[in-house]
Amino acid sequence: MYAPTPGAPATRLVIIEFTSLDGVVQAPGGAEEDTDGGFAHGGWSNAYFDPEIVGGAWDSVLERADALLYGRRTWQVMAATWPEAKDDPFADRMNAFRKYVVSGTLGEADLTWNNSTLLAGDRALELIRELRASEGGDLLLLGSSSLARTLLAEGLADELKLIVMPVLLGGGKSLYPADGTRRPLELVSTTTSPAGVNVCTYRVPHDD
Repeated sequence: MYAPTPGAPATRLVIIEFTSLDGVVQAPGGAEEDTDGGFAHGGWSNAYFDPEIVGGAWDSVLERADALLYGRRTWQVMAATWPEAKDDPFADRMNAFRKYVVSGTLGEADLTWNNSTLLAGDRALELIRELRASEGGDLLLLGSSSLARTLLAEGLADELKLIVMPVLLGGGKSLYPADGTRRPLELVSTTTSPAGVNVCTYRVPHDD
């Protein structure tokens, strides 16, 4: 961690999520990704993927990112996938990023995916605040719904990029804090794919 240079742009914390119309973000990528609560729709986002709009949304956030941020479960899913991918430019890209994982159960010895750094659970928010205050490109949170909710509740997110799929899932893990607090967002852009996916970018206003 280092102190920001006076006048230099601070790091933005950007959250990107696949979400259903009813706000579910659980297990978009695969059947066994996250079955908590008996969730039976794992892999629900795959039918709506297209390289131009949905793939382009990922390209745009990755191009501006200096590092990736994960919760434990999402990091473990990614760490079991990308290091083994061969002849895959996207995998090469993911493997090369600096990665921060928030966990109260993993130790440094568990972080076998290269360029991964542990943010211990009891100090995670403090360390994320330091990262956000430092100079650099975006710190990008992928998935990690529990961590995303916490960051939104704590006012630490600067941008939300929601890839909204035209499907109702009827229940599952949500991205949004349920604490009764009103949090206005500023819509920056919306792009719609031929399959009816809306890629919505929201700025999170801050008082400071």
